[in-house]
Amino acid sequence: MPFISQISITTEKRNPFPYNVAAVKYLENIQIDEGITFLVGDNGTGKSTILETIGCHMNLPLIEGYRKAKRGYEAALALQPYFNIEWNIHTEKGFFFRAEDFSHFVDSVERNNRASYLNAMKGEVPDHIIDQMKESNNTALREMRKNYGQDMLAFSHGEAYMKIMHDRINSKGVFLLDEPEAALSPSKQLAMIYFILEHQQKHMSQFIIATHSPMLMAIPGAKIYQITEEEMQEVSLEETEHYYLTKGFLDNPDAFLRHL
Repeated sequence: MPFISQISITTEKRNPFPYNVAAVKYLENIQIDEGITFLVGDNGTGKSTILETIGCHMNLPLIEGYRKAKRGYEAALALQPYFNIEWNIHTEKGFFFRAEDFSHFVDSVERNNRASYLNAMKGEVPDHIIDQMKESNNTALREMRKNYGQDMLAFSHGEAYMKIMHDRINSKGVFLLDEPEAALSPSKQLAMIYFILEHQQKHMSQFIIATHSPMLMAIPGAKIYQITEEEMQEVSLEETEHYYLTKGFLDNPDAFLRHL
Protein backbone atom coordinates (compact mmCIF):
# COMPACT_ATOMS: atom_id res chain seq x y z
CA MET A 1 0.00 0.00 0.00
CA PRO A 2 1.45 3.42 -0.97
CA PHE A 3 2.27 5.80 1.87
CA ILE A 4 0.50 8.81 0.32
CA SER A 5 -3.05 8.39 -0.93
CA GLN A 6 -4.01 11.90 -2.05
CA ILE A 7 -2.62 15.41 -2.48
CA SER A 8 -4.36 18.78 -2.88
CA ILE A 9 -3.69 22.49 -3.03
CA THR A 10 -6.64 24.57 -1.89
CA THR A 11 -6.36 28.31 -2.46
CA GLU A 12 -8.38 31.07 -4.09
CA LYS A 13 -5.21 32.75 -5.33
CA ARG A 14 -4.59 32.66 -9.07
CA ASN A 15 -1.72 35.15 -9.31
CA PRO A 16 1.20 35.69 -9.19
CA PHE A 17 3.57 32.69 -9.55
CA PRO A 18 3.26 29.96 -8.31
CA TYR A 19 -0.53 30.28 -8.03
CA ASN A 20 -0.94 30.75 -11.80
CA VAL A 21 0.84 27.49 -12.65
CA ALA A 22 -1.44 24.82 -14.16
CA ALA A 23 -0.46 22.05 -11.74
CA VAL A 24 -1.16 24.32 -8.77
CA LYS A 25 -4.56 25.38 -10.13
CA TYR A 26 -5.70 21.81 -10.82
CA LEU A 27 -4.12 19.88 -7.92
CA GLU A 28 -7.39 19.00 -6.21
CA ASN A 29 -7.94 15.60 -4.58
CA ILE A 30 -5.40 13.95 -6.85
CA GLN A 31 -5.24 10.23 -6.07
CA ILE A 32 -1.71 8.84 -6.03
CA ASP A 33 -2.69 5.45 -4.68
CA GLU A 34 -0.30 3.38 -6.81
CA GLY A 35 3.30 2.55 -6.06
CA ILE A 36 4.45 4.64 -9.03
CA THR A 37 2.84 7.90 -10.16
CA PHE A 38 4.06 9.97 -13.10
CA LEU A 39 3.46 13.70 -13.54
CA VAL A 40 3.80 14.63 -17.21
CA GLY A 41 3.24 17.78 -19.21
CA ASP A 42 4.98 20.49 -21.16
CA ASN A 43 7.69 22.69 -19.67
CA GLY A 44 6.23 25.23 -17.30
CA THR A 45 3.10 23.29 -16.34
CA GLY A 46 4.33 22.85 -12.76
CA LYS A 47 5.47 19.25 -12.44
CA SER A 48 8.62 20.20 -10.55
CA THR A 49 6.74 22.68 -8.37
CA ILE A 50 4.48 19.88 -7.13
CA LEU A 51 7.43 17.59 -6.34
CA GLU A 52 9.20 20.43 -4.54
CA THR A 53 6.05 21.14 -2.52
CA ILE A 54 5.80 17.49 -1.43
CA GLY A 55 9.53 17.40 -0.69
CA CYS A 56 9.33 20.54 1.47
CA HIS A 57 6.25 19.25 3.30
CA MET A 58 8.06 16.00 4.17
CA ASN A 59 11.47 17.68 4.60
CA LEU A 60 13.03 15.01 2.42
CA PRO A 61 16.81 15.01 2.06
CA LEU A 62 18.44 16.09 -1.18
CA ILE A 63 21.62 14.83 -2.81
CA GLU A 64 23.78 17.20 -0.74
CA GLY A 65 21.82 16.91 2.51
CA TYR A 66 18.66 18.56 3.78
CA ARG A 67 17.02 21.53 2.09
CA LYS A 68 17.44 24.04 4.93
CA ALA A 69 17.43 27.46 3.25
CA LYS A 70 18.34 26.18 -0.20
CA ARG A 71 17.47 28.60 -2.99
CA GLY A 72 14.95 27.60 -5.59
CA TYR A 73 12.25 26.47 -3.18
CA GLU A 74 10.45 29.78 -2.78
CA ALA A 75 7.38 28.52 -4.69
CA ALA A 76 7.14 25.32 -2.66
CA LEU A 77 7.45 27.25 0.59
CA ALA A 78 4.75 29.70 -0.48
CA LEU A 79 2.38 26.81 -1.19
CA GLN A 80 2.83 25.02 2.14
CA PRO A 81 -0.14 26.72 3.91
CA TYR A 82 -2.47 25.53 1.14
CA PHE A 83 -1.02 22.04 0.63
CA ASN A 84 -2.53 18.88 2.05
CA ILE A 85 -1.35 15.27 2.05
CA GLU A 86 -3.59 12.38 2.99
CA TRP A 87 -1.70 9.35 4.23
CA ASN A 88 -2.35 5.64 4.16
CA ILE A 89 0.75 5.16 6.30
CA HIS A 90 2.64 8.21 7.52
CA THR A 91 6.40 8.26 6.97
CA GLU A 92 9.24 10.75 7.00
CA LYS A 93 11.59 8.45 5.11
CA GLY A 94 12.54 9.03 1.50
CA PHE A 95 14.67 11.09 -0.85
CA PHE A 96 14.14 13.92 -3.34
CA PHE A 97 16.34 13.53 -6.40
CA ARG A 98 16.29 16.52 -8.76
CA ALA A 99 18.21 16.38 -12.04
CA GLU A 100 19.46 19.95 -11.52
CA ASP A 101 20.79 19.06 -8.04
CA PHE A 102 22.66 16.13 -9.57
CA SER A 103 24.28 18.40 -12.16
CA HIS A 104 25.25 20.94 -9.49
CA PHE A 105 26.61 18.14 -7.33
CA VAL A 106 28.81 16.71 -10.09
CA ASP A 107 30.03 20.21 -10.94
CA SER A 108 30.92 20.84 -7.29
CA VAL A 109 32.79 17.55 -7.07
CA GLU A 110 34.77 18.48 -10.16
CA ARG A 111 35.58 21.90 -8.71
CA ASN A 112 36.58 20.45 -5.37
CA ASN A 113 38.70 17.81 -7.04
CA ARG A 114 40.77 20.44 -8.87
CA ALA A 115 42.78 22.13 -6.13
CA SER A 116 45.71 23.15 -8.31
CA TYR A 117 44.21 26.60 -8.88
CA LEU A 118 44.61 27.27 -5.14
CA ASN A 119 48.34 26.71 -5.34
CA ALA A 120 48.51 29.28 -8.14
CA MET A 121 47.21 31.90 -5.71
CA LYS A 122 50.27 31.68 -3.46
CA GLY A 123 51.92 35.05 -3.14
CA GLU A 124 48.73 36.86 -4.12
CA VAL A 125 46.41 35.57 -1.37
CA PRO A 126 47.43 35.12 2.29
CA ASP A 127 48.44 31.54 3.10
CA HIS A 128 45.87 31.14 5.86
CA ILE A 129 43.06 31.98 3.39
CA ILE A 130 44.37 29.38 0.93
CA ASP A 131 44.56 26.83 3.76
CA GLN A 132 40.93 27.54 4.69
CA MET A 133 39.83 27.10 1.08
CA LYS A 134 41.72 23.81 0.79
CA GLU A 135 40.14 22.55 4.00
CA SER A 136 36.70 23.46 2.66
CA ASN A 137 37.41 21.53 -0.54
CA ASN A 138 38.71 18.53 1.39
CA THR A 139 35.65 18.55 3.66
CA ALA A 140 33.32 18.48 0.65
CA LEU A 141 35.24 15.59 -0.89
CA ARG A 142 35.22 13.63 2.40
CA GLU A 143 31.47 14.14 2.68
CA MET A 144 30.94 12.97 -0.88
CA ARG A 145 33.06 9.84 -0.34
CA LYS A 146 31.27 9.11 2.95
CA ASN A 147 27.89 9.33 1.24
CA TYR A 148 28.67 7.61 -2.05
CA GLY A 149 31.70 5.41 -1.41
CA GLN A 150 33.99 6.61 -4.15
CA ASP A 151 34.86 9.53 -6.40
CA MET A 152 32.00 10.39 -8.74
CA LEU A 153 34.57 11.45 -11.34
CA ALA A 154 35.38 7.76 -11.84
CA PHE A 155 31.97 7.38 -13.47
CA SER A 156 30.27 8.71 -16.55
CA HIS A 157 27.39 11.12 -15.99
CA GLY A 158 24.77 8.38 -16.26
CA GLU A 159 26.77 5.89 -14.21
CA ALA A 160 27.20 8.47 -11.43
CA TYR A 161 23.45 9.10 -11.46
CA MET A 162 22.66 5.39 -11.13
CA LYS A 163 25.32 4.99 -8.42
CA ILE A 164 23.65 7.67 -6.30
CA MET A 165 20.23 6.13 -6.98
CA HIS A 166 21.41 2.78 -5.64
CA ASP A 167 23.08 4.36 -2.61
CA ARG A 168 20.24 6.68 -1.58
CA ILE A 169 17.19 4.62 -2.56
CA ASN A 170 17.94 1.51 -0.56
CA SER A 171 15.08 1.22 1.94
CA LYS A 172 11.34 1.77 2.21
CA GLY A 173 10.12 5.35 1.77
CA VAL A 174 8.69 8.02 -0.54
CA PHE A 175 11.01 8.87 -3.43
CA LEU A 176 10.55 11.94 -5.60
CA LEU A 177 12.41 11.95 -8.92
CA ASP A 178 12.41 15.09 -11.05
CA GLU A 179 13.16 14.40 -14.73
CA PRO A 180 15.62 11.56 -14.05
CA GLU A 181 15.95 10.87 -17.77
CA ALA A 182 17.95 14.11 -18.16
CA ALA A 183 21.14 12.27 -17.17
CA LEU A 184 20.33 8.89 -18.71
CA SER A 185 20.76 7.26 -22.11
CA PRO A 186 17.94 4.98 -23.31
CA SER A 187 19.82 1.92 -22.01
CA LYS A 188 20.28 3.60 -18.62
CA GLN A 189 16.56 4.46 -18.60
CA LEU A 190 15.86 0.74 -18.98
CA ALA A 191 18.27 0.11 -16.10
CA MET A 192 16.33 2.62 -14.01
CA ILE A 193 13.02 0.90 -14.81
CA TYR A 194 14.51 -2.40 -13.68
CA PHE A 195 15.90 -0.75 -10.53
CA ILE A 196 12.54 0.80 -9.59
CA LEU A 197 10.60 -2.44 -10.16
CA GLU A 198 13.18 -4.48 -8.24
CA HIS A 199 13.17 -1.95 -5.39
CA GLN A 200 9.38 -2.09 -5.16
CA GLN A 201 9.43 -5.85 -4.95
CA LYS A 202 11.80 -5.68 -1.98
CA HIS A 203 10.54 -2.59 -0.15
CA MET A 204 7.06 -1.61 -1.46
CA SER A 205 8.15 2.05 -1.64
CA GLN A 206 6.31 4.86 -3.37
CA PHE A 207 7.74 6.73 -6.35
CA ILE A 208 6.39 10.05 -7.64
CA ILE A 209 8.20 10.99 -10.84
CA ALA A 210 8.06 14.06 -13.08
CA THR A 211 9.22 13.06 -16.53
CA HIS A 212 9.19 13.68 -20.29
CA SER A 213 10.28 10.10 -21.06
CA PRO A 214 7.70 7.74 -22.66
CA MET A 215 10.09 4.90 -21.79
CA LEU A 216 9.77 5.56 -18.06
CA MET A 217 6.01 6.17 -18.34
CA ALA A 218 5.66 2.65 -19.75
CA ILE A 219 6.40 1.03 -16.37
CA PRO A 220 3.57 -1.51 -15.87
CA GLY A 221 0.91 -0.53 -13.36
CA ALA A 222 2.01 3.09 -13.01
CA LYS A 223 -0.52 5.90 -12.75
CA ILE A 224 -0.02 8.84 -15.14
CA TYR A 225 -1.34 12.37 -14.64
CA GLN A 226 -1.04 14.69 -17.63
CA ILE A 227 -0.99 18.41 -16.84
CA THR A 228 -2.08 20.95 -19.45
CA GLU A 229 -3.16 24.57 -19.26
CA GLU A 230 -6.77 23.35 -19.15
CA GLU A 231 -6.68 20.42 -16.69
CA MET A 232 -4.81 17.76 -14.76
CA GLN A 233 -6.16 14.37 -15.75
CA GLU A 234 -5.29 10.70 -15.34
CA VAL A 235 -4.45 9.20 -18.74
CA SER A 236 -2.98 6.09 -20.29
CA LEU A 237 0.52 6.05 -21.77
CA GLU A 238 -0.89 6.14 -25.30
CA GLU A 239 -2.98 9.23 -24.47
CA THR A 240 0.01 11.32 -23.41
CA GLU A 241 1.28 13.96 -25.80
CA HIS A 242 4.82 12.71 -25.17
CA TYR A 243 3.94 9.24 -26.43
CA TYR A 244 2.04 10.08 -29.59
CA LEU A 245 4.48 12.82 -30.64
CA THR A 246 7.51 10.55 -30.07
CA LYS A 247 5.88 7.57 -31.77
CA GLY A 248 4.62 9.70 -34.66
CA PHE A 249 8.06 11.18 -35.22
CA LEU A 250 9.87 7.83 -35.08
CA ASP A 251 7.31 6.20 -37.38
CA ASN A 252 7.62 8.97 -39.99
CA PRO A 253 10.31 11.60 -39.28
CA ASP A 254 10.02 13.00 -42.82
CA ALA A 255 6.47 14.15 -42.09
CA PHE A 256 7.79 16.35 -39.29
CA LEU A 257 10.97 17.52 -41.01
CA ARG A 258 10.06 18.02 -44.67
CA HIS A 259 9.23 21.70 -44.19
CA LEU A 260 12.43 22.59 -42.34
